[in-house]
Amino acid sequence: MAFGWTLEQLPTSEVILFLFVEFEQYQYLITMATRKLLILYGSQTGTAQDVAERIGREAKRRHFSTRANLIQEELVVFVCATTGQGDPPDNMKLFWKFILRKNLPNNSLQNVKFAVLGLGDSSYQKFNFIAKKLLKRLQQLDAVVYPWLTELWNKVLDLYPLPPGTDIISADIVVQSSSEKLHSQSNPFYASLMSNERVTAIDHFQDVRLVKFNISGSSISYSPGDVVMIAPKNSMETVNDFISHMKLKTDDYFTLQQNDPVENYLDINSVPRRSFFELMCLFSEDELEKEKLKEFCTAEGQEELYSYCNRVKRSILEVLQDFPHTSSNIPFEYFFDLIPALQPRAFSIASSQQAYPEELHILMAVVEYKTKLYKPRRGVCSTWLAGLDPSDNVKVPIWVKKGTIAFPKDPNTPVIMVGPGTGCAPFRSLIQERCEIFCFLDAVIRARIFSVDKVYVQHRIKENGEYIWQLLNDKGASFYVAGNAKQMPDNVKDAVTEIVKIYGHFTSEEADIYIRKLEQNRRYQSETWS
Repeated sequence: MAFGWTLEQLPTSEVILFLFVEFEQYQYLITMATRKLLILYGSQTGTAQDVAERIGREAKRRHFSTRANLIQEELVVFVCATTGQGDPPDNMKLFWKFILRKNLPNNSLQNVKFAVLGLGDSSYQKFNFIAKKLLKRLQQLDAVVYPWLTELWNKVLDLYPLPPGTDIISADIVVQSSSEKLHSQSNPFYASLMSNERVTAIDHFQDVRLVKFNISGSSISYSPGDVVMIAPKNSMETVNDFISHMKLKTDDYFTLQQNDPVENYLDINSVPRRSFFELMCLFSEDELEKEKLKEFCTAEGQEELYSYCNRVKRSILEVLQDFPHTSSNIPFEYFFDLIPALQPRAFSIASSQQAYPEELHILMAVVEYKTKLYKPRRGVCSTWLAGLDPSDNVKVPIWVKKGTIAFPKDPNTPVIMVGPGTGCAPFRSLIQERCEIFCFLDAVIRARIFSVDKVYVQHRIKENGEYIWQLLNDKGASFYVAGNAKQMPDNVKDAVTEIVKIYGHFTSEEADIYIRKLEQNRRYQSETWS
């Protein structure tokens, strides 16, 4: 259990001491008061964390404290998101392993009152899968961690007593992380930008880049299916607009983990969540602005808030500009409560380390689209990366994680890969790797990343239905889908199901069972994103 202290100021002008605890990498938020409430969140992009912090604020107003111990607690709130295809967020994975252990007693959590709040996108095939699974598991367990650990350490110290003159390090002291040498969000590798090449035609509607990084000397290791995380920067245009609007003094000094709070830390281009307006309202002294902010915080005002913010993708900076009197009242020290941290972006790795030992490639679509607002909406990370020139000796902070796709270990296993658009990135990685394994001649691997004459991947699947069935059923092929999470994954699965029905001579129910078995055996995998 690792401890770290930080100061957090609530809008009551009261300084409250918060303790952030990481237990099995599952984060807990703690305040000190009299009544107990445990709030735990598993968050990938910050949404679940935002909700958990809001619950913490509301709990304090009701004179609850929140604690970081799943041991004999009476009241617990779990807030968890689902990432990938039904996967737990990264900061929840070790806890997830622990709570799913089969040897935990079935009379667990019998004295605990708990609630589970799941956050997700209903368009995903496994919407809120983790929250549903967590709820089911919690109904089987109680908290046995503390007595188990106590007994464990007592026995360990009996076998291996502390050296003379040494004591157990206090739980109030941060101990050095064993994984600190690994590259991570807190310790990224600054990779040199080697090239930044557009791979779509200049007159094509979408700018897609093949971006190559030099990772020599990094000790970074990756395999096909892994993802690279990139810490982006805000554009200088929006940074300067923010500094000007908020009348910040750029020569003021303060301590922060990252050097520039606006460019590298504050997510001023993100769409604000409801909690943003709740906090804004507390600073408002302008009657008209306060009335509108209060309306956005009510249940009745959610449709209007959605139209104002989410539908048009209005940014935090633009909202601050729309409420000038209120934003001018916000003290600088409250920015970190009001504005979320700039989150890293994940990209499927598009290269093989066997083929390019000192390089890492990504395929990136530069995000830009129009809404009813005057300025086009632009992706923070893709716009920033697209604007970098390799000749400027640019360094980009990166680290690597395991992806949701796992390719067959046996390189002779046939694979069917469906990757429209930048979805072809992990497949480019696998193809390069197999070329190295089988000593193929060097080849430039490119992909058509747009559809012609409205012919989509599901049409090609059906056209080659008999061959696909032979690969799946006779040769044990694995089937992979990567790309946009809207209609494409469902359309592909429907096409494969139809093939199974036709060439396997199955009923609809039998075909569905066949596909489910492929998924259970990891022979049908998806990695999709919105």
